[in-house]
Amino acid sequence: MRLIPVLDILNRVVVRGVAGNRDQYQPLESCLTNSVQPLDVARALRSRFGFHEVYVADLDAIMHGRAGHDLCRQLIADGFHLLVDAGVSDPEQAERVLGTGAERVIVGLESCPSPAVLRAIVEAVTADRVLFSLDLKSGIPLGSAPWGSDAARIASLAIDCGVGRLIVLDLAGVGAGAGVPTLPLCQQIRAAHGGAIEIITGGGVRDADDLKLLEQAGIDGVLVASVLHRADCWLGGG
Repeated sequence: MRLIPVLDILNRVVVRGVAGNRDQYQPLESCLTNSVQPLDVARALRSRFGFHEVYVADLDAIMHGRAGHDLCRQLIADGFHLLVDAGVSDPEQAERVLGTGAERVIVGLESCPSPAVLRAIVEAVTADRVLFSLDLKSGIPLGSAPWGSDAARIASLAIDCGVGRLIVLDLAGVGAGAGVPTLPLCQQIRAAHGGAIEIITGGGVRDADDLKLLEQAGIDGVLVASVLHRADCWLGGG
């Protein structure tokens, strides 16, 4: 199981995400750096923990349609491998994200209008370059009507579109430090689709015990943010 640090970027600085209430996000406060510039924060994470893979949540793109592709290029030029959610809603936007040099584009349920569009994106950029994010808030899927309201079925629809990698993320858990609420859903998806699907989750990780629980459940990757910037920096050096 791998850990993937998250950079939530809003107004071109790194912010601390809390419970998906994006209008209340404040600039990051970290034990690792006094800077809120994305490159500085990413470098601090790499220096402290050895991370090279980074999840970039471009909230300027997701909320306002203002993609920060230049920031992604800066991170990539500095040696980072990026998974980027920039509010992609069609194949052309996905191609632009990948055109920055990003490893993979994240297609979020809240931004993708339908399974048909997801299939078109997969066909345009190939399945290996796509991560589908099953976006929830307090257990409720954030997709439009064509996706339906059953989270497990949405996962199946995405897999039927050719996706082999899923992020399962409940925004209500982000930054809350109350444990990861998506574990039962991840286990349900794993039981239905077996080991051929890569499952990444996160939101609410408190400590190493949470990570052990996720690893024992067969989770492939965990998104981590707030816990990395706590004063005790408990994760150690690698």
